[in-house]
Formats: sequence, structure tokens, C-alpha cells
Amino acid sequence: MEDIARDRNYCLSILNEYTKSDSLLKHAFAVETCVKAYAKKFGEDELYWGNVALLHDFDYEKFPTAEEHPFKGSEILKEKGFDEQFRNTILSHAEYSGVPRDTLLAKTLFACDELAGFITAVTYVRPNKTVDEVEVKSVKKKMKDKAFARSVSREDIIKGAEELGIGLDEHIEFCINAMRGNKTELGL
Repeated sequence: MEDIARDRNYCLSILNEYTKSDSLLKHAFAVETCVKAYAKKFGEDELYWGNVALLHDFDYEKFPTAEEHPFKGSEILKEKGFDEQFRNTILSHAEYSGVPRDTLLAKTLFACDELAGFITAVTYVRPNKTVDEVEVKSVKKKMKDKAFARSVSREDIIKGAEELGIGLDEHIEFCINAMRGNKTELGL
């Protein structure tokens, strides 16, 4: 069963089957990019970690409510043969799921989810719309602007870094650098 969890093409086919929105696809790739970079840093399985991140919101477009997401996705992944650890990690990224973030991967996914989306939003307001122009100070300044990317939880960004045991500035810088390394696929 673990083979499918490490098969990016298979996971990508699931993502593309359920997600048509360009912005949601880019979000999946951005979170995958950050999580894989942390997997490398921590000496963990980059493929497995990346695929968890790739699929963390795959069900969101079809099941956007808190009653359904990410629970429907977990059911779908179970039917497709994904193990409990893979599914629980995805469930744990939603605060309201009640599934604890008790692994390094779960903490990393949570820490990268909102931040990757926020870095993307900051990129779009830079003069040349490239992640190369994004700096830690610009991300932190935008975090104070409640009207900017208001659907992104600043609390989750801060809590994610805390749960990982990494300073907020270091975490933001790490994710910016990861996204710079994959800016072509991310369209940034």
C-alpha cells in the first residue's frame, strides 16, 4: 500500500481528477514544495511527504464545507488504498477535524499550508509578480494588514511555526526559498 503513497504521478492524477481550479492546483504545488523542502531538511521521505501535501486539499473544490473537507477526501483516499497515517496527516491539517498533529509530518503540513498560500498572495502584489521579490519583512508586514488575503489564518501561520519549533522569521524564509526553487511550476 505504501507504494501508492510514494507515487507522485498517481497522486497527481487524483488531484487533477478532483481539482480543476488553477489557484487550488497551484496551492497544492506550493504546499508540496514547502513540505518536500522540510522533508529534505529533516532527512525524511520527500516523496511520501510531498504527496501528503499534494493531496491535502484535493477534495476542497467538490466538498468545501467544514462538515465535508477533509473528511470526504479521507474516505476517497481510503477507498483508493491509502493508509491511515497518510489520511490522518491530511485530516490533522484542519483544526476542526479533532485529529491531533502528533507527527513531524503533520506539524509540517499544518505549518506550510496557510503560509504557502500567503506567500503566493504576497508574490501577486509585488511589482514583477515574482517570488524572487518576496522578503520575510514584506510577508510579516502583509500579515498585519487584515484586509490583505483575509481568508488566510495568520493565527495558523504563527501556530504552525510554533508547533514545528522554528522561529516565525526562519520558517517564512525557509518557505520563500523553497518556493523560489520551484517558481516555474508554481507560476511565481
